[in-house]
Amino acid sequence: IEQPTFPKITEMCVKMIRRVNDEEGIKKLVNETFQKLWFTPTPHHDKEAMTRKILNITDVVAACRDTGYDWFEQLLQNLLKSEEDASYKPVKKACTQLVDNLVEHILKYEESLSDSDNKGVNSGRLVACITTLFLFSKIRPQLMVKHAMTMQPYLTTKCSTQNDFMVICNVAKILELVVPLMEHPSETFLATIEEDLMKLIIKYGMTVVQHCVSCLGAVVNKVTQNYKFVWACFNRYYGALSKLKNQHQEDPNSTILTANKPALLRSLFTVGALCRHFDFDQEDFKGNSKVNIKDKVLELLMYFTKHSDEEVQTKAIIGLGFAFIQHPSLMFEQEVKTLYNSILSDKNCSVNLKIQVLKNLQTYLQEEDTRMQQADRDWKKVAKQEDLKEMGDISSGMSSSIMQLYLKQVLEAFFHTQSSVRHFALNVIALTLNQGLIHPVQCVPYLIAMGTDPEPSMRNKADQQLVEIDKKYAGFIHMKAVAGMKMSYQVQQAINTCPQDPVRGFRHDESSNALCSHLYSMIRGNRQHRRAFLISLLNLFDDTA
Repeated sequence: IEQPTFPKITEMCVKMIRRVNDEEGIKKLVNETFQKLWFTPTPHHDKEAMTRKILNITDVVAACRDTGYDWFEQLLQNLLKSEEDASYKPVKKACTQLVDNLVEHILKYEESLSDSDNKGVNSGRLVACITTLFLFSKIRPQLMVKHAMTMQPYLTTKCSTQNDFMVICNVAKILELVVPLMEHPSETFLATIEEDLMKLIIKYGMTVVQHCVSCLGAVVNKVTQNYKFVWACFNRYYGALSKLKNQHQEDPNSTILTANKPALLRSLFTVGALCRHFDFDQEDFKGNSKVNIKDKVLELLMYFTKHSDEEVQTKAIIGLGFAFIQHPSLMFEQEVKTLYNSILSDKNCSVNLKIQVLKNLQTYLQEEDTRMQQADRDWKKVAKQEDLKEMGDISSGMSSSIMQLYLKQVLEAFFHTQSSVRHFALNVIALTLNQGLIHPVQCVPYLIAMGTDPEPSMRNKADQQLVEIDKKYAGFIHMKAVAGMKMSYQVQQAINTCPQDPVRGFRHDESSNALCSHLYSMIRGNRQHRRAFLISLLNLFDDTA
């Protein structure tokens, strides 16, 4: 039989691995297949088999670059969990082998990058290897502890291509997870990391700044406590912002401001990013000063949200979103509520600003979710000694109150013409429901409406949420079905860019499906619900009523 070529194998692996969260039977099959293929220890002398395995894994990771890596994390977690209580742990041994060999491959690729003929290929391979190492670090950071010193020099990669930036970002993400686990790392090593990160923060764009500040947060807060170093950086950007604000107040049309726009954008973003990872109101930073830093930062960033230039407004809102992760209580401030709700509800407001506000809420909820999971893991470790659950309850109480403030406006964003706005609104609602922060009944009609969206990924996500709600609360879907039909019409009206065309209730694809077919499929199983729903629809056309 002809051996399938690498691209074919990669394609098959990508298709299979995406079913890792499917029904139990398929999930079991996927786990077993990849345990045999990737996560079974390789004999030490068989270098060829190991290289094949590394190339296959990194090819699959590279192929999934645009769709995300949740599947890899899920697969690795499933396999490691399955052998937690076993005395022989083949998956753990295979992971150790893979990580060690991935690091070897990285060093090989780096050597061959000087060979100009294969530069593009090897640069892509290098990114795939480092990305795969990051995915391992995310699930088992201990595996990378002995390689931290090897990874650090990659922070000084000269950036000329997209791949170079990806190397830096992934290395920063690895070090963020691994450095706090190192036992007695040398002071020189830590100081070098801090300086490398600071140079990158000052020099490069948003993505690099974000990952480097995050890594610096882990290194300084958990290991070095070098607060003066961070405080100096914060003051540099905070001082620049204050100065630019004063200049703008004196003369909004000043040419100095136009010339300084890049500095203004960088300062807005960097001040926010630093506030996300460091609490500058701690005595370690500001000493005995009585100034409330978080309020000062809020005032500065809020000032620039009223700027005439949309790019400046967007960066100010990004900065606010970062600051709210460290200090969620700021979202209760009246000026913040007014800003967020007016952007979300104003039909004439810029799409970019709407998306940014929704992204801010999404990031806040994702961070809260991560915090809660961490608190849960910590709680399991010390469950018998103390009551950590209360901490989690206080935190989720805060998230719930925040989402109640903005819920209506987020739901109304479902009726926007732009699919990107609907996409982020749905993400926020899905996170809110998954964390149990609101009563789901108020979202049901909106989710029914989103189930008619032309984009399959959004339809499926909305339908999935309805299925989850139906499992927990029987009857909710039926109760809101007619309201959902009416909202579906509103969504279709918003999407319909050609006013001359009538709004249709079916989809033109391979088979002409009704837009609300999923809703009907959920109701038709119960005869009473089905009849009540159909009669309600017919009554809408009753002229005598």
